[in-house]
Parts: sequence; C-alpha cells; structure tokens
Amino acid sequence: MAAALAAPPRFLTSSSSYSFLPPLFFPPTRVRLSSPAKSATLRWRLSPSAAEAAAAASAVTEADPESDVDKVKFDWFAQWYPVAPLVDLDKRRPHAKTVMGLDLVVWWDRAEGRWQVFDDRCPHRLAPLSEGRVDPWGRLQCVYHGWCFDGAGNCKYIPQAPIDGPPVNTYSRACASVYPSFEQNKILWFWPNTNPQYKNIAERERPPYIEELDDPSYTSIAGMRDFPFGYEVLIENLMDPSHVPYAHRGLMRVPKSLKARPNSDREGGEPLDIKMETSSITGFTARRNFGFNKFIAPCVFYTSSPIVSGNGSASSSDVQKDSSLKTHQMSRRFLIIFMCIPVGPGRSRLIYTFPRNFAVWVNQIIPRWFFHVGQNLILDSDLYLLHIEERKFAKAAATSWAKLCFLPTKADAMVVAFRNWLRKYSNGQVPWGTTATQQLPPTPPREQLMDRYWSHVVQCSSCQNALKFLKALELSLQIVAFASVGIVAAIKQSTLSTISTTIVVSMAVLFFVTSKWLSHFIYKNFYYHGYDHAFR
Repeated sequence: MAAALAAPPRFLTSSSSYSFLPPLFFPPTRVRLSSPAKSATLRWRLSPSAAEAAAAASAVTEADPESDVDKVKFDWFAQWYPVAPLVDLDKRRPHAKTVMGLDLVVWWDRAEGRWQVFDDRCPHRLAPLSEGRVDPWGRLQCVYHGWCFDGAGNCKYIPQAPIDGPPVNTYSRACASVYPSFEQNKILWFWPNTNPQYKNIAERERPPYIEELDDPSYTSIAGMRDFPFGYEVLIENLMDPSHVPYAHRGLMRVPKSLKARPNSDREGGEPLDIKMETSSITGFTARRNFGFNKFIAPCVFYTSSPIVSGNGSASSSDVQKDSSLKTHQMSRRFLIIFMCIPVGPGRSRLIYTFPRNFAVWVNQIIPRWFFHVGQNLILDSDLYLLHIEERKFAKAAATSWAKLCFLPTKADAMVVAFRNWLRKYSNGQVPWGTTATQQLPPTPPREQLMDRYWSHVVQCSSCQNALKFLKALELSLQIVAFASVGIVAAIKQSTLSTISTTIVVSMAVLFFVTSKWLSHFIYKNFYYHGYDHAFR
C-alpha cells in the first residue's frame, strides 16, 4: 500500500517517461536530529561493514530467538510524537487528540504566538478542555465552570472564587498540565511528559528533521487519517513494498516483468531483493532493488523512489547505463514520508506527505482535498483486512508472531525487522500512557469501521471546506431545478413557446440529476465508501 498511496497522479505517469523520479537513495544529510548523540546513531550509513550487513541480513530472514531480548529498552515516553499538520489546526478553537493513550488538547496561544499541548482535563473536575473555547483574551477556557488558563498552564481566572478571598487560582493544583511542544516541518510535535524538567527539552533534543519539507523548491501535500487498527499493524502495512493495490487503474506503473508473469495479478507482486543494512534501538535502514528505506523509531518511516526507465523496469544499472538522462532529470527527487502514530490499543493515526521538486504547478492548480479523495480510496483498500488481521493476532496471543506468520521471502524483510525491533526493545508491545487494558475494542459495523468523515474529514481543513462547498452546490442545483419547473408551471402556456418550455424543463431535469450525482459523490468520498476486493 505504501507504494500505491504515494503514487503520482495519473497525468504524471505517462508511458513516455518516468525520468522525474529520484535517485536510488538520498544523501545522508537530508534527515537529521539535532541531538548530537542521536545524530551519530542515526547517521545514514550507505556502506556498512560486511559483518554488520551479514548480521542485519540474518536478523530478518528469521525471527530472533526469545533469548535475544535486549536488556536496554526503548523509552516510548522520551520521544517526540507528531500530533497534526499545522494546516489542519484551526486557531479559533481547541482540538482533541490522543497519542500513546494520552488525551491531549491542542490550542493556539495568542500571547506566545504558538501552539500549546495540554493534558485534556481541567484540574477542577476533570472536564475535557478540548470541549472549551479560546476566550477573547486568548486564554483556554473550560466551558464547564469557566476556569481560564494561559499558555504556561497557570490558572488566570476562577469565576466562583471571591474577589476578596484567597487567590486560589495561584495554587499549583489549579494549574493545567502542559506537554512540551515544537513546530517543525509544518507539523506540530509533542513530548509525552509533563514533568517540569522537560519544559525546554526542544533545546536539547528535537524531532527528526526532513530538509525537503522546508525547501521552497519542493512541493508537498500532507494528509492525516485515523485507523481502527493498531500502530504495529499500520507500520507493517506501510513497510510492505510488494503490496501494490490499484496498479491496474493507472495510479502506478506495473513493471513489464510483473505483467509477464502468468501467476501475477493486480494484488500481487514480484520478487524483491531487500537487504537490511543497519539496525539498532533507534531504528533500521534497508536497501531494496528499487529504493531505500529508513525507520526512525518510533514514528517516522520514509522511502526513496527510483528512476524508472521507459520500459517500466527500475534498477541502479538503468540509471548508470542510460547516458541520455539529462542532468536536470537526475536532480528530480521524490520522497515518501509516513509518520505512524500510536493512538491506543487497536487505534492508530497516519500523517503522510510526499515532497517532490518537479511538477510543482500541479499542487498549485489542483485543490488539496482532491488528492485526499484518491489517497483515502487507497487507504480503504486494506482497512478491513488489517482490522480483522489484528484480531486474529489477538486471539492467538499466547503464540509468538514469528510462529503465527510464514514469511519465506525477502519481500517481508522490513516487516520482520520491525517485529524483531519491537520484541527486542519493547517486549513486543507498546506501553500505553493510561491504565487502559491492552484488549482491543469490539469490531463495529462495516459502515462505521470504514467511516471517512470522523477518521479524516473532521481533521482536515481542506476536506471540511470542500464538503461545505459541495453540499451548498448540491442544494443550489436542487433549488434551481425546482424553481425552473415552478416558473414554467406558473407562467401561462401561451407566454412561452414550446421550444422555450422544453429547454427550461430539460435544464431543470439536468440540474436535478446533477444534484443527485453530486450527493452520491459526497457520500462516497466524504462519509463512506464500501470496498469489495472481489469486484476491484
């Protein structure tokens, strides 16, 4: 699904050339961390030693033995987590988010000119602050009893406190809990610890930085989607390069080698030579026969895409041998960036963006929501399968993941590497920040499971505006249709000629039919789109 989700629009995938796609890997300086220690650990190593390569390769051909569990564990609460793209946050109101089982409220602090992330509960009676408002003085106000807080979490006003009484609003227990937050790459990040010692954590350590997202010569469209399956399943699916849905519909080019194979179909793939290069507590890197991948724990997974020759194949030799490729073509680059967010047991969130430095004009003339329509369709293609898959794993909880699944090919190398990483450094599971059990929620009806409105539209500013416009257009078409028929009926027959009457009635029918088609379009793309693999 990763490859299909990030595929360029159909009009960018002409049969004549794929020369706009990037080189086989990116320079090591493109993704970096501000922390010197982590930068040293995560530095891109394109030429690991033979011993490292052999060790990494053996680690993904079969599951590590249980005795290989590392004593040093990954600290899930000492990491930066993406919360939302800045473009989808409305400064006029607070927003409710959940990350790592922690309920958050995100709001715009006018006094400081930045986004703040608080624990989503008022210290008074634990009412959700996300249901409140930003008051006229720029403070976050709880609507239950009117308590107001500034950007530092200090309680500035308690309506029920007497003016001549003790200043109870200054007591420490009246303060809201504040999480460190940081804006980078047009995304809001937060540090999941309210301890005051982490107040300035951004001065010592920052989220993974991706230079292309801030490069003005690149264009990118970010999207966000919630899923009814867990973080582990989400990452597995995105790390599977052999799964290429919708290739047959023009969203991706199917290589001729795949088309020629008699046993290949539209949901299949072809042999992939994936080699793990480095692996540690901070993540791993892998090289495959048409790209390069990197996982930066716990959230960031990104991949390069190849230069594809005109015959539909892709390899490093193609790039080296084709002397006709121009210098400017070699500089065209395309990144696939996924940020996988653990929300809670059986729930996850994906932030995706695909920066490129070519065809910039496309994003300037085509609205953002239009791209989301196609990407949501691709995400829906696996949603039900992954939801059920996770529950099958849960039923066999006593059996290890490696014993349940049979992965004999290198195409699953990164999936195995991730499961090994999770087991080795986190005992095979995510430690949630609440006392909630690890039990998965029950499976809802299919219409609710594959809902698009609550999982995407309400979180996307572009799709919200598009939905409002299209619904207004639908209503306008219906009004014009009925008004036209009413005008014809009200005017005397002798006043209008037969031709004029026919034209007006025909236009009324056309407007009405268009409004019904638009209603169907709105429902399928903004509310629910049933996906049946048997008829795709």
